[in-house]
Amino acid sequence: MRQVTPLTDGWILRHPDGTGDALPASVPGCVHTDLLAAGLIPDPFLGRNEAEVAWVGRRDWTYETDLTAASTAHEQTDLVFDGLDTVAEILLDGRPLGRVRNMHRSYRFDATGLSGRLAVRFASAYAEAEAVRGTVGERPGAYAEPYQYVRKMACSFGWDWGPTLVTAGIWRPVRLEHWSTARISRVRPLVTVEDGVGRVELAVDVERSRVEAPLTVEAGVGGVRARAEIDGTHGTVRLEVPDARLWWPRGYGEQPLYDVELTLLHGEDALDVWRRRVGFRTLELDTSADAHGTGFTLVVNGERLFARGVNWIPDDVFPSRITRERYRRRLEQAAGAGVDLVRVWGGGIYESEDFYDACDELGLLVWQDFPFACAAYPEEQPLRGEVEAEARENVVRLMPHPSLVLWNGNNENLWGFRDWDWEPGLAGDSWGEGYYLGVLPRVVAELDPTRPYTAGSPWSGSWQHHPNDPAHGTHHSWEVWNRADYADYRLDVPRFVAEFGWQAPPAYATVRRALPGEELAPDSPGMLHHQKADDGNGKLERGLARHFAVPEGDFDRWHYLMQVNQARAIAAGIEHWRSHWPVCAGTVVWQLNDCWPVTSWAAIDGDGREKPLYHELRRLYADRLLTVRAHGDGRADGGGLVVAAVNQAAGGWHGTLRLRRMSVEGTVIGEATPALAAEGRTVAEVEVPEDLVPVGPEEFLVADAWGAARSGDVGSEGGLRALHFPAPDRDIPYPRPEFEVALVPGGITVTARTLVRDLLLQADRLDPDARADRGLVTLLPGEEVTIGVRGWKTPDQNTARSALYCVEPTR
Repeated sequence: MRQVTPLTDGWILRHPDGTGDALPASVPGCVHTDLLAAGLIPDPFLGRNEAEVAWVGRRDWTYETDLTAASTAHEQTDLVFDGLDTVAEILLDGRPLGRVRNMHRSYRFDATGLSGRLAVRFASAYAEAEAVRGTVGERPGAYAEPYQYVRKMACSFGWDWGPTLVTAGIWRPVRLEHWSTARISRVRPLVTVEDGVGRVELAVDVERSRVEAPLTVEAGVGGVRARAEIDGTHGTVRLEVPDARLWWPRGYGEQPLYDVELTLLHGEDALDVWRRRVGFRTLELDTSADAHGTGFTLVVNGERLFARGVNWIPDDVFPSRITRERYRRRLEQAAGAGVDLVRVWGGGIYESEDFYDACDELGLLVWQDFPFACAAYPEEQPLRGEVEAEARENVVRLMPHPSLVLWNGNNENLWGFRDWDWEPGLAGDSWGEGYYLGVLPRVVAELDPTRPYTAGSPWSGSWQHHPNDPAHGTHHSWEVWNRADYADYRLDVPRFVAEFGWQAPPAYATVRRALPGEELAPDSPGMLHHQKADDGNGKLERGLARHFAVPEGDFDRWHYLMQVNQARAIAAGIEHWRSHWPVCAGTVVWQLNDCWPVTSWAAIDGDGREKPLYHELRRLYADRLLTVRAHGDGRADGGGLVVAAVNQAAGGWHGTLRLRRMSVEGTVIGEATPALAAEGRTVAEVEVPEDLVPVGPEEFLVADAWGAARSGDVGSEGGLRALHFPAPDRDIPYPRPEFEVALVPGGITVTARTLVRDLLLQADRLDPDARADRGLVTLLPGEEVTIGVRGWKTPDQNTARSALYCVEPTR
């Protein structure tokens, strides 16, 4: 039987020029984390230390350990690296074993009988990228760093939310594998289900040390077993599981997983074993044309889905630090917010098995980008061969996971070619189209025909339409954040919104930890350093000024209002687009998470704290959502209002609406109670009577829905609420907010005496470890809300009041 020996101990790190003492090294790990552990560099996440460690990415580094690969019990020994970042030469006692140049691949070297000093000598990724650029010529990109010339996590070169920390190291496990006669080199599982019968077809490749040995494979799943012969180095074993239980996305059903085990046999002697988990489900991407353009709808087990998505970036700029537990915690946060789809963005990595395992178990659909983002990528060697090799390996590696539902060729590169002035400068040079429309769809079609492929995001399906045409395929909505008011989200109904977002600073405790000792201000040195977007603070303040008076000299108020504006912006988009299901079939918020403490579009900040946006997503992505919007399709004001009841649950939503036209002083001006009936997976509209439409800044509309099957929402007696204010907050004559605060077991209760809009308990101001169970909430006079708080070591009523913020009158 194959034997595995991990190589985790005894590594050191040194400069290849021999200067400086050797340091203890952690494997898996990277140079930055080893230097941090040795106290030789400051934490680059704090203050402006990022600039102090820029030199690390421009140096060459060597990892060393003693290797003894001899095994008297086995014929062959392989040295296996699951991930090397990125350009390296592997040597044993100075003799080369091989060279590598791709972070996204694994590598295997014959080490039979070898022993000596093993060295992995890393060259600077900058040096490699600059050398490739010198060979293939310049290519345009969204950023000045040369990330498109090397097969490495692009965002380690910096992004508009990430630091420039160019890593090197043995970032995934390394081991010795000892084996005899033959080993399993690859298993390609095709998992399908038809008429209740689950089918697993395992295409097996083996590597032999003795060609003449007869081999068989035996596989089992769900109590069914089958055998097949190996012909040369290939074989296929097929299994059928009757009455297979279907795997569903979260919210649609359960997530049963089946253990698959395949054993390679020589006679009755087991040589090697491959184990994975699979799930049975049908999958389709409906991109058919209709009266609205070209659709983009995921269909799982025959159920058409509105995808409630988030974009995922690497959860740490040093990916080797991300543990299985951290993946699980972050993805549980996503599921807790009602998310059912996670897009793994193309400037990052193919994530570890731990990520996809968690998604399988939680019912989170995975949209997987191939790692290309925001640049023209050369198609010449040495890159072309690396691209195909990494695609082949990772497609097969990730195939067992039922959560994986879509392969996507790139992020924004097709759009960039058309709109970002790339084409004239390229003058016919390659830029990646051959990957997205040639190599990658061919690899997916050959290896994984069970899943759909799309050439890019955004992509309209062909060059017959603009790549980012909202009427065709996937759409990225960034004009609003860059140039307009978030109310403009309501001007269009894209078929699938794969990116849109609005910034806000991280939680206060995160800011305070990241900027120790700094006097905080929006434009203080540390705050500006932890704002990576071009004119990011300018866009934040212009976006805020459309709704609020921008506070001067009051960081706490500025911080709160920016959090409010982020949540309001995302709500404007999702409420509008969900209300236009099935024309719009999904929203994927940019972004779920951060890789360090930074002002960004994330719902969960770099310390793992949940912003108010996170809690707002729980409302926006619930099965049932109530919203108020204008008549029509969003392109024109139809002259009135409707209440849209979005019902993504399977069962019908039948109840009563209570519509109230109110003054900001709390007076009910008019009221009606129309019936509500929204069948499962539909949107129902109820017209607001003309005499209930609020007029002027002193009035607003309250819509409460009963029968919503969700409890705890303020003022709706177990139902849902939507509010419509016809004027921006800066023009609304709010009363001075008055409320009472009381401690209760596990939290606080707030009782409103006036209208209290967007009340927020910033729990991390109570204690850095404290968390609140809800975000922004608006109370009408006389209403109360209980906010649960965990991690608050010394509850105190006055402290609680000091951590409560709400919208205040501007005059």
